[in-house]
Amino acid sequence: MAFIVFACASVLIVAWLIGEPWWVERRRARLRARPFPAEWREILRRRVPYVRGLPADLQLQLKQHILVFLAEKPIIGCGGLVVTDEMRVTIAAQACLLLLNRSGGYYPKLRRILLYPAAFVVDRPHTDGSGVLHEARRALSGESWSQGQVLLSWEDTRDGADVPDDGRNVVIHEFAHQLDQQEGAANGAPGLPSRQRRAAWARVMSAEYARLRDRMARGLPGLIDPYGATDPAEFFAVVSELFFEQPQRLAAEHPSLYNELGRFYRVNPLSW
Repeated sequence: MAFIVFACASVLIVAWLIGEPWWVERRRARLRARPFPAEWREILRRRVPYVRGLPADLQLQLKQHILVFLAEKPIIGCGGLVVTDEMRVTIAAQACLLLLNRSGGYYPKLRRILLYPAAFVVDRPHTDGSGVLHEARRALSGESWSQGQVLLSWEDTRDGADVPDDGRNVVIHEFAHQLDQQEGAANGAPGLPSRQRRAAWARVMSAEYARLRDRMARGLPGLIDPYGATDPAEFFAVVSELFFEQPQRLAAEHPSLYNELGRFYRVNPLSW
């Protein structure tokens, strides 16, 4: 009897594992088919001006992604912040920009977004020159955790959306990290479909990362923010901000990098 119960339970588990993706996609299709709320459209118009520059098909796709994203990803206020639809739609629009024309789900490892009123303080271990470990306090505008959380400052999120061409966008930055973290710890090499694509990515990214570090060592100015020289993961997140916000400059000054990011993100912001 126990064997029969175990066998039936195993069959049910296997059936659920096979059918679960189908049910998820069916539910998402229903969400995407819903009318986009008029008040959300007004929020996009006021708060996320780059949406107006998207081609009509990408605008529609972005709105459909926003409907799914906000149904699946709770945004939780911290530090006394009361989360409004304006905050939710502004965050979702910028996060979903990275999903246009891409498959792979809606940041499958992300469980929640924690939203603070402004920059928030975190404690980070730091080893000094003599090898002694200290706790250092840092004020951050955003952070992406591989444990399924993104932390954001609303003040910085709002400012990043208001100015769509300054090359700085905390939401794009942190959600680029989420893409990077889908297959493990962030290392600047998000999932790519083939060995050939991975080799091309590594070749271009390594060369551009080394170029940035050389520029920093010589104290020379340039387009890519020095923070990108921290490590390959930060480099990927920083150049993702430039790809969406300053595509003309990135394409002109770093054409191989722009082309590689275009193949990854499957969009061409130069045409927007």
